[in-house]
Amino acid sequence: MSVTHRYREAWEGFWREAPDEQGAVFWDADPALTAGVHLALFEPYLSAHDLPVVDLGCGNGTQTRFLADRFRHVVGADLADAALEHARLADPAGQATYRRLDAAEKTEAQTLHAELGDANVYVRGVLHQCEPDDRQPLVDALATLVGERGRAFLVELSEAARPVLMGLARSSDGPPPKLAPIFRHGIAPGAVSDDAVPDYLRAAGLTVLASGELPLVTTEFTPDGARIELPSKWLVAGRTGTASPAGR
Repeated sequence: MSVTHRYREAWEGFWREAPDEQGAVFWDADPALTAGVHLALFEPYLSAHDLPVVDLGCGNGTQTRFLADRFRHVVGADLADAALEHARLADPAGQATYRRLDAAEKTEAQTLHAELGDANVYVRGVLHQCEPDDRQPLVDALATLVGERGRAFLVELSEAARPVLMGLARSSDGPPPKLAPIFRHGIAPGAVSDDAVPDYLRAAGLTVLASGELPLVTTEFTPDGARIELPSKWLVAGRTGTASPAGR
């Protein structure tokens, strides 16, 4: 099963129009506010720190490059060739490698796993942007990449985020400038229930090892200068359960 042509073209169109500079896209926040925070939650659960890391849905690679400073082998994977062009342009030293991946296509995930072996996988805000029929296949692909020894970290918008986004979109002044292209290209976040994400993981054969809540930081601000942050939930999952670190 592969993603629909419409969905693929929506992302290609979005990234073709996106500016090159970091922070110009709604979710392209500084890694100190995003992947850095997530890594502190993720690392205690890694059973094998030396495994390759896959940044699934890497976009323009801002978080990928941060991860590449901290892990031996990092691969940024995305559906859109235009996104990968941004990522490569921003990474002239080749800190990470980048490849096109339709994560809803089982054979593509199997091919990448055959190349890398088991991997630790970072997924930020991808599942809620998928078409409903692609969500379980995407998580199945995630489980393929993780294999037996890897771990996955997912952070996804919670149910409480949708009314916030809809309120921003319906503002009398129109949506904020960085949010408007998302709606214009037809890739507005969908409604994924809070209970659905762990259910998808379990159906894929993964065990939820830890979970919690934290805001998903954006690069956009309200008219009064407050940074827009969206309610989100994070989960760590792996093939087999392990004891949680103290205090979790």
